[in-house]
Amino acid sequence: MNVPAYISMRKILFPLLALLAIMPAFSALAAESAVVLMYHRFGESNYPSTNVTLEQFESHLVEIRQGGYTVIPLPALVKAVRDGQPLAEKTIAISIDDAFWSVYRDAWPRFKKAGIPFSLFVATDPVDKRAGGYMSWDQIRELRDGGVTIGSQTATHPHMPMMSADRNKAELDSSNERFRKELGSVPTLIAYPYGEYSLAVGKVARDAGFVAGFGQHSGVVNSKSDFFYLPRFAFNESFGDIRRFRMAARALPIPVSDVTPADPFLGTGTTNPPAFGFTVEGPVVKRLSRLACYASHEGPAKIERLGEQRIEVRMTKPFPSGRSRINCTLPGQDGRWHWFGRQFLVPRNR
Repeated sequence: MNVPAYISMRKILFPLLALLAIMPAFSALAAESAVVLMYHRFGESNYPSTNVTLEQFESHLVEIRQGGYTVIPLPALVKAVRDGQPLAEKTIAISIDDAFWSVYRDAWPRFKKAGIPFSLFVATDPVDKRAGGYMSWDQIRELRDGGVTIGSQTATHPHMPMMSADRNKAELDSSNERFRKELGSVPTLIAYPYGEYSLAVGKVARDAGFVAGFGQHSGVVNSKSDFFYLPRFAFNESFGDIRRFRMAARALPIPVSDVTPADPFLGTGTTNPPAFGFTVEGPVVKRLSRLACYASHEGPAKIERLGEQRIEVRMTKPFPSGRSRINCTLPGQDGRWHWFGRQFLVPRNR
């Protein structure tokens, strides 16, 4: 077999084998949601806010192998939930942002040995500039040829909601040109840098041809999700112990609609703190009396329940400049938790 044919076969077989390995779990199809897990660095202790230790990472892999999870490629997860296809209980997908060197050195060999698929989101400029601590295009191609899904994280990794639509379009055009040249195709998934999102950013991503976009807010992907602002559970040294990993990987959704404000970018002319609210749907409504919401800048927030399904979250302090989060949770069955989260962005010059 010649080398190109071998590479093409690996690109097909790796995700296929990963799916075949989990087929027995489909004897009990029941889930309509899935969890996306997110990493940045591995074993890089100089960057604790974006790093997991190798000990933490190894414990995550043990939990994945022994905890009854079904791991599928991220594009398959998006398609299944969007199309209403049933999933196995405790279905997860794994994503990694930024293409740091430790992904190639530490994460890739371990994932490959375990047969676990994952997606890598790449900002093209740091790779082009051979910035210290980043992977090379040759290494990214090696992962791609081994079945890893390559997603976009723009060209320069900017604060997208702070920029005009034209500048964001230029970012995506530039990065897509580099992807096309180096990989022969352009990504269909995007992870917004820093998880920062606005409705305007989502429109640019949609117009650029992406089929889904990901933030960095906690939550569970389900049919009610905004597919251009999908949640992921992020891990680092402070939030990477096995107890939190297990809680996140086993999480269940709080299906919501009519989220206010619709735009999480709190620019000029918007209210801060926002009048945050949402309508809950499905059987989880029966347990809303146990709902709790927490704001990263003030802790527990006051909840007002309007009728059976509408929840309004009232905060007493404005969000500070930068990124802030609200997480709403309620206990479910078998020790699992239902989650709905949002990340808000306040510009520093507001």
